[in-house]
Amino acid sequence: MEDIPRLPTAWRPRSTEGLERLQSSTPARIGVWRAGTRPTTGQMLKFRCDHASAVDAVYSEVSEELLLELGLFTVETQYGNKEIYLKRPDRGRKLTDEAIDTITKKCKLNPQVQIVVSDGLSGSAIEANLTDCYLSLLDSLAVHGLEAGTPFFVKGGRVACMDQIGELLQAEVLVLFIGERPGLVSSSSMSAYMCYRPRFGTVESDRMVISNIHPQGTFPAEAGAYIGDLLHTILQHKASGVKLDSMRK
Repeated sequence: MEDIPRLPTAWRPRSTEGLERLQSSTPARIGVWRAGTRPTTGQMLKFRCDHASAVDAVYSEVSEELLLELGLFTVETQYGNKEIYLKRPDRGRKLTDEAIDTITKKCKLNPQVQIVVSDGLSGSAIEANLTDCYLSLLDSLAVHGLEAGTPFFVKGGRVACMDQIGELLQAEVLVLFIGERPGLVSSSSMSAYMCYRPRFGTVESDRMVISNIHPQGTFPAEAGAYIGDLLHTILQHKASGVKLDSMRK
């Protein structure tokens, strides 16, 4: 923490110890102080560095090596390119005709658990977290006696692309790993969205999400194990989202 005694009296915290506890509990920018009316040079440089990392994450690509290692084939949405993807979220919710044909030919129909991965808004999040989370999920599914369908990667996907995939494959439950919108604390954070029988017309309240999957948030291996437990619960109750929450109360 910066040297508090040099601060003007009006800026000094009532409890130095309390401020230190707060700063140690979160990576958020708390008590970074200023030099006159401006942020300090060190804080300004850190802000610019974190902002650059966030921009890089948006334009990052998931490597073919990772996809091959995990046995994931690739299809695309109608996103076009990264600039269109950012301006037209609807394009990332619809698969191309080629993708539909590929999924239909390569994937097992009526899977109990369908696993899908997408770069979303941070390809680096998938690079950093997918392997540990995915392998842990497979172990968890095996423990619960659940069978996974044919996993694959969707380039340029948005969360709602899971509805079209669920419609195509008639999946009982689907989990989508996707890169989160990067921020100034973490540019490599991944989310896992789950839904029971996702289909066209699925409302957002039927989805469930585990977010902030990264080493400084929810550890990827722990997230994978918990996701497996949650998928088991979804299948037991045949519901997800708000419907599942109301059943468990």
